[in-house]
Amino acid sequence: MEFSVKSGNPEKQRTACVVVGIFEPRRLSLAAEQLDKASDGFIAALIRRGDIEGTVGQSLLLYNVPNTLCDRVLLIGCGKERDFNVNEYRKVIAKATQTLNDGGAMEAVYYLPELNIKSRDIQWKVTQAVIAAENCVYCYDETKTQKNPARRPLRKIVMSIPSRRELIQCELAIKVGQAIANGMNLAKNLGNLPGNICTPTYLAEKAISLSKEHSSVSTEIIDEAKMESLGMGALLSVSRGSREPAKLIIMKYSGATQEEKPIVFVGKGLTFDAGGISLKPAAAMDEMKYDMCGSAAVFGAMQACAELELEVNLIGVVPSSENLPDGEANKPGDIVTSMAGLTIEVLNTDAEGRLILADALTYSERFDPAVVIDLATLTGACVIALGAQAHGLLSNHNPLAHELLNAGKNIMDRAWELPLWDEYHEQLKSNFADIANIGGREAGTITAACFLSRFTKKFRWAHLDIAGTAWLSGSKKGATGKPVPL
Repeated sequence: MEFSVKSGNPEKQRTACVVVGIFEPRRLSLAAEQLDKASDGFIAALIRRGDIEGTVGQSLLLYNVPNTLCDRVLLIGCGKERDFNVNEYRKVIAKATQTLNDGGAMEAVYYLPELNIKSRDIQWKVTQAVIAAENCVYCYDETKTQKNPARRPLRKIVMSIPSRRELIQCELAIKVGQAIANGMNLAKNLGNLPGNICTPTYLAEKAISLSKEHSSVSTEIIDEAKMESLGMGALLSVSRGSREPAKLIIMKYSGATQEEKPIVFVGKGLTFDAGGISLKPAAAMDEMKYDMCGSAAVFGAMQACAELELEVNLIGVVPSSENLPDGEANKPGDIVTSMAGLTIEVLNTDAEGRLILADALTYSERFDPAVVIDLATLTGACVIALGAQAHGLLSNHNPLAHELLNAGKNIMDRAWELPLWDEYHEQLKSNFADIANIGGREAGTITAACFLSRFTKKFRWAHLDIAGTAWLSGSKKGATGKPVPL
């Protein structure tokens, strides 16, 4: 979709549709008032008749509004003006976009960014509008033979802003929103692909193609033979049960000087997780293709940074494997040796993500990173604790944790911090190895992070458990593209 910004009166817009807000109860927004004045009270008369109250989710499409140059006017309910907030704003953007995409208006001018939201400036509203609109029209059809595109899809959105002085900043805001949305779409596409297509080798090939698309990105693929020589016994123990060879994917984005230490993202890349010998229940096992959404988010973030040409150095590390039952697969009670030299007792083969992440985290030491952030659909316990609203966040460095929390609040892709106290490490004690790979039912998200923290002693690190946020189940089943915005 194409986005742009402009400043001007709504009645003077030559476009397929002008979109304005209506507050509850039947209160016109500023842009709606301008249209009403130009049309000699046409809109106010409709509202007095009760055609629209202004509650969130309501919409009314008008044709032939007098004294206007547009083909249509779309009224969007925004709820009570005093209660209008970031959540309502994103809802009205999505509602407007869906209505127009379904209704055949191929272009529109949105006056919604002009609506007042406490503590949010116009640039923020423009960026959020781009992300929300792109998210609304996203449709996965890569593996469908019968594709059902919209008859006349919405192709162009112009964001109206109050002042021409803010055009340059808002053009940048559009660029930011588009890059984030593109990164999210890449993450969604990778997540939604089935496990028989999106294999570790497929992810490696995708990384290579990303480096071909962006000269600032370079890629290295480490195969199992090289992993063996590096001593990655934890990662390789997971892939033994699969016929698909594991890959360690290294993507480097260079946007700053060589002297600047890189930020390292480590993304869990389990392209399918059956649980291994500790086999998962059959119900909803198909959703375990989403166990690579951490890696998908790394791909999305790399692409977004490359598009924006950010002045940072960024390295994406993706350990990728399948976890399947086989005669060579890990068995409960097995002991494996990690790249860091720590021995691990595998009490549950379905706690495999932390095994592949352990070696990837150790490998990240060689980059002398400024910080390391891992992203992983790691624990069902995080879904129970936080649902689908927030990523679980645990860190060994308070300033890094606060930066992530604040970034999440700003972009509305939020995290919630959980404690990483020494007492939780007691649950990971093993009679036979340096550490067990599970710590029991209590505090499962925390003990999983405690396990990872054993491999992060040499750098500042944060862990994002995205098990509840990376995909949706039920009728809306699909990858969300999170936490690319964060």
